[in-house]
Amino acid sequence: MFPLFLFEVVGFLFGLIFGSFLNVCISRVPQGGSIVHPRSRCPECRAGIRWYDNVPVLSWILLRGRCRDCRRGIPWRYPLVELGVGLWFLALAVKLKLFLDYAHNIDVGLPPSITVGMLQLVGLAVLGFLLIGLMVMDWQTMLLPDAFTLSGIAIALFLVCSQAIFLGPTEDQVVLSNHHIHLTSPGGVVDSGNVFLTGPESLIFGRMAAICGVALLLLAVRGLYKAVRHREGMGLGDVKLLAMIAAFLGFWPTVVALFVGVLAACAYSLLLLVRGRAGATSKVAFGSFLAAGGLVAAQFGDRLISTYAALLR
Repeated sequence: MFPLFLFEVVGFLFGLIFGSFLNVCISRVPQGGSIVHPRSRCPECRAGIRWYDNVPVLSWILLRGRCRDCRRGIPWRYPLVELGVGLWFLALAVKLKLFLDYAHNIDVGLPPSITVGMLQLVGLAVLGFLLIGLMVMDWQTMLLPDAFTLSGIAIALFLVCSQAIFLGPTEDQVVLSNHHIHLTSPGGVVDSGNVFLTGPESLIFGRMAAICGVALLLLAVRGLYKAVRHREGMGLGDVKLLAMIAAFLGFWPTVVALFVGVLAACAYSLLLLVRGRAGATSKVAFGSFLAAGGLVAAQFGDRLISTYAALLR
């Protein structure tokens, strides 16, 4: 088995590559541009970027953050996005190593639970890519493109359906304890049991319910704010973003993401008010804070929920 260090290096390098592609999406998707052509150009002088100046992070360092042709500054956003995606993929590579080590130790190939776990890692990789992109796009343009949010929901549901295929016979099923449901088949056979939802039904329907639940929650908040203040306080893009997070993570981790996002947005707004840089009607890129909350929930949501539940016992 390959050492952990090799997994970390490969994961980080793949992340840098995807981060470079994400920078292209961030620059073009909000304006409705193509991510395929034309080739990458300097945002100032529009000169084409040479292939050897397009190496993630390294080229930015060697060029000292300036365009080779016009010598104007290249924003810090480019290397930071590449590093952010690189670190995200590195963290997932560590989890992948743990999955593969476990499968190797039990010596039965890839059992269904391991396959489901690996599909979840694929989902986390996609989610991190989308959230980092949306966080930057909303901060710069106050836009959360459907190409990321709605496409993210579709990808998440596809991965959830794929996970459902590999669930074990009784894995994730919902059982009604101390109750029996009498089911009569067309042949007249009466079967009693206590299974309410099978694992695949529970996983798929639960995720769809999570999407609808968080979307309705934000829509209710949006409607209440408009009724009280008689103006829009939240865009539909924020609703779609939270629904996307729910599609990947489920309901309760998404609640954690919402809590973290609201807390961070309130702290930032308060800082602006104290420094006199904002007023009561100033707009805040709430989607950026929701995206950051989603990243926190994806990595630590389950542990935070378990810790909070333990405190209530």
